[in-house]
Amino acid sequence: MGFLNCVSVENMRESDRKTIEKHVPGLTLMYRAAMGVCRAADWHGNIVIAAGSGNNGGDGYALAYILKTNGIDSRVVALGERLTPDSAHFAAKAKAAGVPVAPYSTGAFEGSAIIVDCLLGTGFRGAVREPYATAVREINAAGAYVVSVDINSGMNGDTGEAELAVRSDLTVAIGFVKNGMLAAGAERFMKRLVVTDIGIVLDKEENRIALDWREEYAARGNIFRCPAYLDRNVIDTRDAEYPGASSII
Repeated sequence: MGFLNCVSVENMRESDRKTIEKHVPGLTLMYRAAMGVCRAADWHGNIVIAAGSGNNGGDGYALAYILKTNGIDSRVVALGERLTPDSAHFAAKAKAAGVPVAPYSTGAFEGSAIIVDCLLGTGFRGAVREPYATAVREINAAGAYVVSVDINSGMNGDTGEAELAVRSDLTVAIGFVKNGMLAAGAERFMKRLVVTDIGIVLDKEENRIALDWREEYAARGNIFRCPAYLDRNVIDTRDAEYPGASSII
């Protein structure tokens, strides 16, 4: 018997912030997140990584860098110029390693075998704006195997609501499952959900997912059944250390 934590977006944000302040450098967490995604899928063929702004895009650049160092080619389609310092670091590492990076244009995902969705993170709210909306539609129509990193772009991390969102074959939740991923209708967007533990220290316990359900849990209110699309096996990357983290001030 076991449980997985399920958290709100705000709790995830605070847990991430405090972990960086007290325990693990942000670069290391981003590296571990990308390593978890790397271990979650079978990488082959024409791999396209769609990277937006912020840390979600940074996970994509870090993944491209890790794949390249393991002899696997990919290319990055960029839909955001405002990168965080950690994201900019891995964007530079990916480019220096020889990963092609080009701005998004219509048709960028044609002929791809695998598309990695690193466009919009868990803090997203409301309607998807252009050019992201067109990119999401193209990803959904591409016929490729789709991997969403942390959450399917366009989905509300707290409620699971989405007017338009990426439909993935695999979603890799970073750290913890987000509440919206258990909401009614979330399975419309996710065929398989797996968690990667990157060493984030949970700020406060909220909800839990029972891997082995007991009827007595129903009365507790904050314990939920494990949905069929959630993989019970967590990918543990807490032992992955990024050598470059110690050299960044």
